[in-house]
Amino acid sequence: MEKSKTVQKKNGAKPEAKVESLHNKPARFINRELSWLQFNNRVLEEAFNTSHPLLERIRFLSISASNLDEFYMVRVAGLKAQVATRVRSNNPDRMTPAQQLKAIGLKATELMTEQRRCLQELLTELRKESIQLVNPADITEQEREWLYNYYSHNIFPILSPIAVDPAHPFPFIPNFGFGLAMELEKETESENMVALVILPNQLCRFIRLQGKTNRLITLEHLVMMFTETLFPSFKMINGGAFRLIRDSEMEIDEKAEDLVFTFESALKRRRRGSVVRLTADEDMADDLLEFIREQLDVNRHDVFRFPGMIGLSNLSELVFNDRPKLLFPVYRGRFPERIRDFGGDCFAAIHSKDILVHHPYESFKVVVQFVQQASEDKNVVSIKQTLYRTNKDSPIVQALIEAAEAGKSVTAMIELRARFDEEANIDIARKLERSGAQVVFGFIDLKTHAKLSLVVRREGTRLQPYAHLGTGNYHPVTAKIYTDLAYFTCDPDVCSDVMQIFNYMTGYAQPANLKKLGIAPLTLRERLMKNIEAEIAFAKAGKPAQIWGKMNSLVDPDIIDAFYNASQAGVQIDLVVRGICSLRPGIPEFSENIRVKSIIGRFLEHSRIFCFGNGYKLPSRHAKLYFSSADLMPRNINRRIESLVPIYNATAHQQVLDQIMVANMRDNEQSWDLQSDGSYLRCDSTKDPFNAHKFFMTNPSLSGMGSALTPQRKRMKRLVKVKRHRNKKKKGS
Repeated sequence: MEKSKTVQKKNGAKPEAKVESLHNKPARFINRELSWLQFNNRVLEEAFNTSHPLLERIRFLSISASNLDEFYMVRVAGLKAQVATRVRSNNPDRMTPAQQLKAIGLKATELMTEQRRCLQELLTELRKESIQLVNPADITEQEREWLYNYYSHNIFPILSPIAVDPAHPFPFIPNFGFGLAMELEKETESENMVALVILPNQLCRFIRLQGKTNRLITLEHLVMMFTETLFPSFKMINGGAFRLIRDSEMEIDEKAEDLVFTFESALKRRRRGSVVRLTADEDMADDLLEFIREQLDVNRHDVFRFPGMIGLSNLSELVFNDRPKLLFPVYRGRFPERIRDFGGDCFAAIHSKDILVHHPYESFKVVVQFVQQASEDKNVVSIKQTLYRTNKDSPIVQALIEAAEAGKSVTAMIELRARFDEEANIDIARKLERSGAQVVFGFIDLKTHAKLSLVVRREGTRLQPYAHLGTGNYHPVTAKIYTDLAYFTCDPDVCSDVMQIFNYMTGYAQPANLKKLGIAPLTLRERLMKNIEAEIAFAKAGKPAQIWGKMNSLVDPDIIDAFYNASQAGVQIDLVVRGICSLRPGIPEFSENIRVKSIIGRFLEHSRIFCFGNGYKLPSRHAKLYFSSADLMPRNINRRIESLVPIYNATAHQQVLDQIMVANMRDNEQSWDLQSDGSYLRCDSTKDPFNAHKFFMTNPSLSGMGSALTPQRKRMKRLVKVKRHRNKKKKGS
């Protein structure tokens, strides 16, 4: 052993970490903010990925920029508030708020620099496809004439030129405020004037020249071309574009009597949050940018300057539908055949057998149809529904309204604190209340994040409940791009549990004896921890011990420590964590039996699935299997209403474990392996390439897919044997 350490030192490599060096040490956790930045780097890498169609790469760049905006609005703003109030950090890795802000600043700057590099690469590729973003100097006389006419009729009437002087104080600029700052000169006066033009968010950022060509100009360049219309007696000396991001966290009074009024007031305060990031283009003079910074009271560390275009989240406007060859082929999920077999009668199909639906490969229309059928069915007496996020014109909300107007008992559990959807949810709540539905906002100190629907139908002389439980929001738009599970059942125990959970949310009646479901914050953590402990016991008894998991984020320190303990006991753990992961895998004698990967591709991996071998090798029909609305984060497990749903139905069990999870484990074309230092390496797909998204697009129905994945089961068993052999050799040395 000593000899191997000497060799490592000679080669300049770090010696392997010892168990005692990480036990109970903060270093065993990866900082969640830095892990999130790593996730957004992986999103950006898809914009560099030449295997994707060009406009889809533009979309990935836009998503990366939009993600970073939200990160600053929420996470960075929160850290700044902690520094300002001198709050001591309680995060597991023990980095102070100031240390986190410094590290974030460095990584975010690198990320934004890479975004600029990606933009230039994509603009070059767009020109090859005859799509060109032009500068004012490239405009022909004919185009200028057309642009002036367009500007005069569609833009000029909306703009408000603002002079900044003692008589005109610096105006309030809202979150996402995007505008032009100019230094203007008037021949008859000795002093120059500073002026602003705020560009409304309702205006398109990119204008197609002459309305239909593939030559485009940005809104800011167009306005700069005709500044004389805004300031007719002035000449512009210097000017440039700027954009700001404000703190968007909301403080809610826990003693509030009227939640809707409280949230409306909080939303108004949020619009005036402090500026946490100011971005400007390089055309703006230093003294002009300094003037804006001072007026907005922005820390110098939060000012960023870049050449060319700023506000890259608007690049999504360049994803033209009239260039289909530059987009992913149109994909429409199949409607579940089981319901077709029953003539479209959801209740008859569910009564026959539980139904598992895999979105987006199987259409979300089945969920909409379930609620719509309940609304129209004269035998349905009540509908209970949670709503966390949904779209403005949601067919589910409309179905609930129609059900209430028809005299059915309708209860809608609406979460007002769904971040950035608060206003939309207030509007939905008012529409439902006007229809006669009972609207409930749940707990002041717990977000309602569970995805539940319960329909009670009169069948003969009895009342028969039907339940839908899912991992995704009741949102028809996002359901086309998020991978989620929907489970329909009339199992009396499950339906009874769902009813108890609704009673808990509406009347604080804490469930006394849930038969099958787990619920946060009451029993979900305990259920997961008991299953991890059971796998440890199997490993110590010499039996097969395995855990598979799929989630968006893994941050909870207690569960991470439980995984570490399981690894040291010999439990093989394979996790698919799309986003934040604070666990360090692959450390010898500490977490060497844990592998973590992240899948980033065409669809957003969103389902949460937890599998425990139960004394057998995975995949196995004996395994304990759950899906959940919760990620493994303290906020989800401790401060939200979340559901944990066990799958006992043999068909659904086989579909989730043998097909969905095996396919996710097998994926290597869009997967990244987490290293123990917190970095990620793209998986090698040169041998046996497999893409889970493409596989399910080709095989949208979960029935009859087991044979297609049989080779993977054998491959995974070989990998487990290799891991165990290596571990034995390490212990022997």
